[in-house]
Amino acid sequence: MKKNRAGNPHLAVAYVRVSTDEQKLGPEAQRAAIEAWAARERVTVAAWTTDAGVSGGSDLADRPGLMAALGELRAHVAGVLVIAKRDRLARDVYVAATIERAIGASGARVACADGVANGDTPADAFLRQILDGAAEYERALIRARTRAALQAKRARGERAGELPYGYRMADDGRHLEAAPAEQAVIARVRELHAASLSLRGVVAEIAREGLTSRAGRPLALTQVARLVRGEAA
Repeated sequence: MKKNRAGNPHLAVAYVRVSTDEQKLGPEAQRAAIEAWAARERVTVAAWTTDAGVSGGSDLADRPGLMAALGELRAHVAGVLVIAKRDRLARDVYVAATIERAIGASGARVACADGVANGDTPADAFLRQILDGAAEYERALIRARTRAALQAKRARGERAGELPYGYRMADDGRHLEAAPAEQAVIARVRELHAASLSLRGVVAEIAREGLTSRAGRPLALTQVARLVRGEAA
């Protein structure tokens, strides 16, 4: 990947990420932390992007907000992608490294508003790896606790887990029934793919048509692929 010329170190693009299972650092708190950092460092934030309800383990292609941030970095020739804390970038060591390389290829660097490991020394690089590993470990703990809670619900005879896209809970509270609006989205996705549109082409077209996930966000590439294959998304 060809690296672009270095961006302006006094211009930044802010990235905010929140997931469904993390509530400790909401979007308002992240924004406040970033604004305080920008004032302290005398950096102008040229654009803000957000990924809401996106897991820290999600790949770059499944983060429309972060993809938009990369575009903003290039558009403004900004030299910094600023996040509130390191774990807002990712909760997966490999994903974090992949994202950081993409940001570097855009001529920018990652800066954390809390000031931790922002330097260029070997010690800073090592600390970033430790932070990424700790974030991945914490994500694994969250998932383990979630699995344990779901198993307890199943043991009590209760339905556990998220409802598959395209369905809703029936009135009896135990069985599923088709959700017409979501089934219409699934049908449109499969219709577009059957018309020889690539998966990325389908993602772009349904976004243009305003079709969204249950949470009201654009469907990501992996979600569309699952719907095409007839899997839960």
